[in-house]
Amino acid sequence: MKALSNDVRSLLDKLYNLRGEDSVILAKMNKEREEAIETQERTKNEKESLLKEIDSLTKEEQTLAEEGDKLISVLSSINRDDFANVLDRLGIDFNPELINEKVSKMLPDTISKVADENKKASEKLENVEAEMNNAITLVEELGIRKDEALQAQAKLNEYFDLALAGNINITRDAITGLLEKFDFSENEQREAAKLLMFPEDALYEYDASYKSGDKSSGKTITEVLVEAKKESAINNEINEDGKKDDAVKEVKESSEQKPVLEEIFNKVLKENSIELNEIVDSNNNGVFDSHVDSDESSENSGKNEKKLLDEFLTTNGLDCSKFANEAKEKMLINYDLELFKKNIDALKSKDINLDILYDNVMIIFDKELCDKLEKLFAIGKVAKDINLVPGVLVKYDLQGLNNTINILQISGLDPRKVPLMAY
Repeated sequence: MKALSNDVRSLLDKLYNLRGEDSVILAKMNKEREEAIETQERTKNEKESLLKEIDSLTKEEQTLAEEGDKLISVLSSINRDDFANVLDRLGIDFNPELINEKVSKMLPDTISKVADENKKASEKLENVEAEMNNAITLVEELGIRKDEALQAQAKLNEYFDLALAGNINITRDAITGLLEKFDFSENEQREAAKLLMFPEDALYEYDASYKSGDKSSGKTITEVLVEAKKESAINNEINEDGKKDDAVKEVKESSEQKPVLEEIFNKVLKENSIELNEIVDSNNNGVFDSHVDSDESSENSGKNEKKLLDEFLTTNGLDCSKFANEAKEKMLINYDLELFKKNIDALKSKDINLDILYDNVMIIFDKELCDKLEKLFAIGKVAKDINLVPGVLVKYDLQGLNNTINILQISGLDPRKVPLMAY
């Protein structure tokens, strides 16, 4: 079977993201629309506040001018000598001429400051109104663009459904024209058109992997394929006159339409070292029976491995008592001291605290750990990031980590600045 190249796989990652509800383009549009609505509401409130401020400043400027003129006029008509006896007897320091001089000097500057405040508020109002109008326009545009994107997404899904069913009859121009709306490069458009117009086995494998990788199911691709293999085998043993369950019938029909899936089952099961020794009949609910050696030599070997594992952990600075029994069992199931040593050395070389292994034991037997560490450090992450969120090393395999980083970059985000807890 021809394997997908990294470039083609990345292209399919991008295409399949566009097909789903978590499309980065739709997510980006939704985010932009929410921000535009928030801007619209904020500027609306700012406009109301500025209008009140401008109205108040305008009235204040007018009042100052009117009252100032009256005061100057009144002071100009008063002769202190006419009231000298009273003012002197009462000890009141009243000099209308001096007050008039101060008012005449200070009033114009005061009115000018109020006028300047009014002008600044008016200019700010213009900017706020422009921002508000742009936000209103953007909300409308994004509504239209989202409708168009949903239509394009539906068309893209239709093309893939036809291609995977082997009934694609769409022209190259129709495909490239559609992908152009998603800002795909010309090279990506051509490659995608080729994938859809001439689907190969690897495309079916990718599609099966993508669908079985649904996080909501809580199952790995291997588990899903094993179940499909089991159902297929059970289906073959059902008598023709028996009533067939709808789900089993669907598995058979799917297998008949796409015999290539049989190869996919075998390939994935082989890669994951899963042997199907026996598929029991429906009375045992179709559970796989695996042959387990229980002779004395096997038991002694297990005890020896436990002892060697404890010695190994202690020698490498780990406290055996801090590992839960379940964690130790996982290490024994995946017993490979050479791999364990390689991964511990990789963590030490990156200054990552080995304490993360106590609650994330799978890291110690992760065959892709070194590559995942290199990838995270290459995008700017440091030991502190991983010490805080070591679960990212467990959550993703190498391909999944690459996909997540690619999606962030496609979304216009810097993976280095996005905290690992958001991955």
